[in-house]
Amino acid sequence: MNHRVILCAALVFIAAVVLSLGLGLNWTENQVISREFYVGVEYAYGGEVSEVKALVDKVRDYTNLFIMGSVDDNFKANRSALDEACDYIVDAKLHLIVLFTGSDQYSYSIFDWMIKAEQKYSDQFLGVYRYDEPGGNQIDTGSTMLIKSGSNYTGVAQNYTNTIKTIFVDNYLKTAPRIFTADYGLYWFDYKGNYSTVFVEYVGNESRTRHIALGRAAAETFAKDWGVIVTWKYEQPPYLENGAELYKDLSLAYACGAKYAVVFSYPQTGDYGILTDDHFGALEKFWDALHNNPGSLGFSPANVAYVVPADYGFGFRRPDDTIWGLFTADGLSEKIYTDVETLIDRYGTQLNIFYDDPQTNGILKNYREIFYWNQTIP
Repeated sequence: MNHRVILCAALVFIAAVVLSLGLGLNWTENQVISREFYVGVEYAYGGEVSEVKALVDKVRDYTNLFIMGSVDDNFKANRSALDEACDYIVDAKLHLIVLFTGSDQYSYSIFDWMIKAEQKYSDQFLGVYRYDEPGGNQIDTGSTMLIKSGSNYTGVAQNYTNTIKTIFVDNYLKTAPRIFTADYGLYWFDYKGNYSTVFVEYVGNESRTRHIALGRAAAETFAKDWGVIVTWKYEQPPYLENGAELYKDLSLAYACGAKYAVVFSYPQTGDYGILTDDHFGALEKFWDALHNNPGSLGFSPANVAYVVPADYGFGFRRPDDTIWGLFTADGLSEKIYTDVETLIDRYGTQLNIFYDDPQTNGILKNYREIFYWNQTIP
């Protein structure tokens, strides 16, 4: 064969390889184009329509989600105020989630409101937020703790998930497209109670990696979406982390596969709750990266699994954390806590934490390494 022909063929082959690699890298950098992702704020202070409109105007250019989280009496007693606020949010091209507490606390039928909202706002109405922190209240025996007695883990787990389904979720799914909550524990059982999406709380200096491992695994098991919500870092002003920390947290959520990232604003210490120009700058920077350089946000899927016993409603925050808020730490608690810390140190955000449940079996085959609570972690 002519040397010139061979050379040309080689050059064509090299060019094809380079082009394919380039296209692959370009797809990785721009995969956000085909990935549905929502980033926004939760309004949870005051109760005036004017406040909602001011916050919408502030964030509308660099967010696509707004949560009406205030349960102030004005919105409970005045349907027209809620309608006006939601109309403004949707007109700003933002997606909408509305928080509702008990249906008997409103002067109007919230079920009727949800039906009309879905008709009026179409796909921009994502659903309703029902009952805040069910798992957190359970493990910390909070004022809205669902299950206050039980003789064993399995019985409490069943009562917890059945209560969520029958009281907080299933009836609302008849009139709303999705049901959301935010939580800092028992994510698995929230999903088993049929929540559509749970926002994993980034709170204080709690390990983001551990909460992601628990929340992401739960969502994967039940084939649901998950998200994060950035809440208080401090118990006093300024309450929220600074802008650089917020950008890092939002990026981590995206990299680990969340579908939602929300910043919580309560109480009102300024014109926009606790949100300042520093936070708005972080949101704007994240929005720019999301649309122009998503590869810079990272990519960290899970491929290592840790499996804990079925129905083990452990808090995971310390070796002696409660189990279901009803039982003290048992003979497994310290080992499980230590195992999780060891695996996080070793694998970081590649780790997911599952429960030993039949629904998990088909999922674990996709993980390159699997560790169980009853084995020694090497």
